[in-house]
Amino acid sequence: MSEEAAAVTSGTVATEARSKKRRSQWPDVYKVTFDDLIEVTAAGINDFRAAPKYGLFFGGMYAVVGWVLLIMLWYFELYYLVYPIAMGFALIAPFASVGFYSVSDFLEQGKPLSWGAVFAAVKASTKRDLRWMALITGFTFFMWIDYAMLIFLSFMGFEALGPQALDLIFTTSQGWVFLIVGHIAGAVLAIIVFSISVVTYPMLYDRDIDFVTAMVTSVRLVFANPVTMLGWCLFITVLTGLSLLSVFAGLFVMLPVLGHASWHLYRRAVGPQPEKA
Repeated sequence: MSEEAAAVTSGTVATEARSKKRRSQWPDVYKVTFDDLIEVTAAGINDFRAAPKYGLFFGGMYAVVGWVLLIMLWYFELYYLVYPIAMGFALIAPFASVGFYSVSDFLEQGKPLSWGAVFAAVKASTKRDLRWMALITGFTFFMWIDYAMLIFLSFMGFEALGPQALDLIFTTSQGWVFLIVGHIAGAVLAIIVFSISVVTYPMLYDRDIDFVTAMVTSVRLVFANPVTMLGWCLFITVLTGLSLLSVFAGLFVMLPVLGHASWHLYRRAVGPQPEKA
């Protein structure tokens, strides 16, 4: 074998070794079935029933923020931003669920629940890479608002920036095309955000790891279970839509159940963290 061929072979082996080592640092992801989704949802309902005051508090905070935003948008006549911001709430819901992860974790371990203990656990988790993931999610939210605004202006024009926005959207052909294109664009962004965050937040709450590892694990889980994860995404979308129809009142129940269920999904779908070499 020539020196050049030997060098190429050596480089290939080294690259494969580094790739294998990098993969070995990621936890295993397991097969998830629709029965699993039903069971984690039932577990989420049970956790909410076991500690309802925490669920109502954190879910209520989210709902109140939504009401304040709606009132402000209506007051300043920014009607065209009401729906995009309401839908964008789904993008940052995982971060708002950290309190539910804490409650489910305490219930799972049989630890006594108290406001002080729950808030202390949430505060401790934000000192790790959870805060960086929150920054990414927040950036995605504002990117979605800009994205939605660009689509709106492209189809409706500046003359739709007023009280007549809703009438123009639902009574003109441009408005219906805008709704179709906007929902397709929103669905694409939602699937991307879902893929990088479905188990990222509970994982970052539970483990002292970097957010890239958590995001990669989340994406690997989605690729390993594309059909069931799409079903879970659709389930979240439907519940979010129902909450919007209730003008955020449904968040008092929907968000705690999904938050607790997401914790149980993470615990069922992601293996233990590999030992560092």
